[in-house]
Amino acid sequence: MTEAVRVCGLKKSYGTHAVLKGLNFGVNQGEIFGILGINGAGKTTAMECIEGLRTYDEGQINVRGKTGIQLQSASLPEHIRAMEAVRLFAKWNHCVPDEGMLKELGIPEFAKKQYYQLSTGQKRRLHLALALIRDPDLLFLDEPTAGLDVEGRLSLHSLIRKLRENGKTIVMTSHDMAEVESLCDRIGILNGGSLVFLGTVEELGEKVGKQYRISIRTEHGTEEFESEDIGTDLMKLLEQYRKMGTAILDLHVDRGSLEQHFMKITKGE
Repeated sequence: MTEAVRVCGLKKSYGTHAVLKGLNFGVNQGEIFGILGINGAGKTTAMECIEGLRTYDEGQINVRGKTGIQLQSASLPEHIRAMEAVRLFAKWNHCVPDEGMLKELGIPEFAKKQYYQLSTGQKRRLHLALALIRDPDLLFLDEPTAGLDVEGRLSLHSLIRKLRENGKTIVMTSHDMAEVESLCDRIGILNGGSLVFLGTVEELGEKVGKQYRISIRTEHGTEEFESEDIGTDLMKLLEQYRKMGTAILDLHVDRGSLEQHFMKITKGE
């Protein structure tokens, strides 16, 4: 499979503090790839190095195709109008704005509003439009839905999926594990500047063990249990409640989430 990004032996330090300790991974063309990590893990530095926004000490980064970058915040003038920003970026990139793309992102709805008047969701859409202005092959998204309400997140998730369907390669960071699980084809987890996992969400579950959460509600309250053998453990619990003569009012079983697996692997378990 052709790679859109290849990172080999990437190292970066700030003074004596090593932030990236020799990263090696690739991003396939046409996939959504998530870079995850707790604060201080090095994911922002890694993204900025790949984007070309930050120099690095050692290693090699190869990027195929045109790139577009959506940052969490933009240094746009407060009084620039949304459509003025679009035209300005189009002029810088010597291209004509794609009217279909702008309509898909809802830009015409707030085209005449000044930047400071835009809601968080509208700013996110404008930032994405500016990143897409020259029809990039590879798109970098830094916390694309941070600060949005549920409706705004779902709307942007739909747009991100459409971009992938149209052949775009997307590299993103996010603290929202449900978002990552829903969108990403593969993920890379950084911890202490090293890549501690690379693969699919399903493969992560296999690596750290498939945990289930069992929630049982009775007249005495709700009790929760964890299990890696759901069939055996659930039957044992039900038998224990039967022997105690305690009626079960509600029973719920959850499979281990990406967030649970993520926390487990970043703690080195």
